[in-house]
Amino acid sequence: MTLGALLFDLDGTLVDSVPDLAQALDATLTEGGLPRAGEARTRDWVGNGARKLVERALTWATGEAPAEPDLDAALQRFLHHYTDCCSDLTRPYPGVPEFLERVKDSWHLAIVTNKPERFIRPILEATGLAPAFTVCVGGDTLPVRKPDPAPVHHALKQLGTPTGDALMIGDSVTDIRAARQAGIPVIAVPYGYNHGQPVEEAGADHVVQRLDDLHTAQLKELLNHKALEGS
Repeated sequence: MTLGALLFDLDGTLVDSVPDLAQALDATLTEGGLPRAGEARTRDWVGNGARKLVERALTWATGEAPAEPDLDAALQRFLHHYTDCCSDLTRPYPGVPEFLERVKDSWHLAIVTNKPERFIRPILEATGLAPAFTVCVGGDTLPVRKPDPAPVHHALKQLGTPTGDALMIGDSVTDIRAARQAGIPVIAVPYGYNHGQPVEEAGADHVVQRLDDLHTAQLKELLNHKALEGS
C-alpha cells in the first residue's frame, strides 16, 4: 500500500544539469557569432523550458529580444546540441539517490518538469535515478507547462492518485505556483535554479536543505495539514 504521490521537478531539484545546458547553449551562441554565456549566467536563466532559456540567452547576447524566426532557429540548434550532451556532466545532488531509494517502495513517484520530454529518460538513466519513476511529464507533454497546474494533474491522473494524497517537490517559484494552483502542498530545496532569488521567500510549505533530510513523518504531516485545511 502506498502513502501517496511525490511529484518532483528535475533540473535544480534532483539533478544539476547546468553544465550540460551551458555547453549546448554556448555552442548555439558561438554558431551565431555571439559571445558564450557560461555556466553562471545559464544557471540564472534555467527553469521555464528550453525556449525561454534560449530567448534569455539571445536577449543577453544581442541586447534585444529576438524575432520569432531567429528564436525558432536558435532553439532548434540548441536542441540539436543538447541531444548530444544532455547527460555528459549532469549529476544528482547530494542526498537525492538516498532519498529516492528510501521512498520509492512506499510512494508513487513522478517527474513534472518544463524540460522537453525527450530528455527526461536519458538523464534519469544516466544518473541512475530511472528505476524510481513510472511517470514523466515534460514541458512539451501538454500544450501548457508549469506554473499551469495541468502537468501536475496529468501526472496524478497517470499515477491514479488524488490531489489530496500528493506533494510537489521543487526548487523554484514556478514549482510552487504550479503546486498551489493544483491544490497540493509543496516542499522547496534552496540549492536549485530560482533566477537568483531565495526560494525561502517564494511561499513553499516547507524548505529542506537536502532531500535526504526529509522523513516520512514530515511528508505525512504536510498531507494531513492540507487535509485539515480543506475540511
